[in-house]
Amino acid sequence: MKRAARAFWLGSPDHGEIRDVGLTAPGEGEVLVRTLFSGVSRGTETLVFRGGVPVSQYAAMRAPFQEGDFPGPVKYGYLNVGVVEEGPDALVGRTVFCLYPHQTRYVVPVDAVTPVPDGVPAERAVLAGTVETAVNALWDASPLAGDRIAVVGGGMIGSSVAALIARFPGVRVQLVDADPGRAKTAEALGVDFALPGDALGECDLVVHASATEAGLARSLELLTAEGTVIELSWYGDRRVSLPLGEAFHSRRLTVRSSQVGTVSPAARPGRTYADRLALALELLADPALDALITGECAFEELPDVLPRLASGELPALCHRVRYPDIG
Repeated sequence: MKRAARAFWLGSPDHGEIRDVGLTAPGEGEVLVRTLFSGVSRGTETLVFRGGVPVSQYAAMRAPFQEGDFPGPVKYGYLNVGVVEEGPDALVGRTVFCLYPHQTRYVVPVDAVTPVPDGVPAERAVLAGTVETAVNALWDASPLAGDRIAVVGGGMIGSSVAALIARFPGVRVQLVDADPGRAKTAEALGVDFALPGDALGECDLVVHASATEAGLARSLELLTAEGTVIELSWYGDRRVSLPLGEAFHSRRLTVRSSQVGTVSPAARPGRTYADRLALALELLADPALDALITGECAFEELPDVLPRLASGELPALCHRVRYPDIG
């Protein structure tokens, strides 16, 4: 039996379209999910939308349920919350998160969906992939009680990291961004805010997530001796230069990458991808994280909205997409 669905595709760089999709009935060990909300991860998805994924990173950048290839046509995305319509009895009717693109209905293996805890609304659960990245960054960074910390870059990922770090006892944490408008986000998250020129220095740890050369250079400047920058930014096909002369060597500074594609080796032995995602969903019980959702549109509007997100005309952290009640 065929089921009808619709999906958002990047037809070519800077051009999106909605296509009809045919689905087969779920088989043994599969579920049929009807999407309630999806999220546009502005940094990564707009880079894909612009055709900015380097050829060398085509394989590494593939989303779990991506169809097509970069630069396009490609169906891309990974923040999806829906309700299980068919599948095992224990899951039917449950709200679940899945790393699936923007599509009205889809069929995936049972182990590809994670039930959303009862205390987390579906509208907020679209942030699970983002908070999962922040959890992995904290495992990599290993902050300590009392650390002096800056998060440079108040976008979706940086703000998530700052919100989680602020829970550590005795830390001094600032969210640093060139956009003064990010101060409102920081306030909602319970985090101090500073413009780059006003940021507090002598940091033990700086998490960089601005995806700018200037932001990474400023991150190094904010460190104390033997401090560490955790680099979360994804630059796509852009080259970045660093001031590795100056005080980099004499102060024994460190720049270390963090990437959500691998579970941090600093995590407790045996932690899996599923464990990490389940933890992220539990953390989303905090309503303060609603501050990371800065806009919403209907699914049918995506072809018009994504170009505006990519150009910066429509500023956003996570842009939520709502789906029609298709019964």
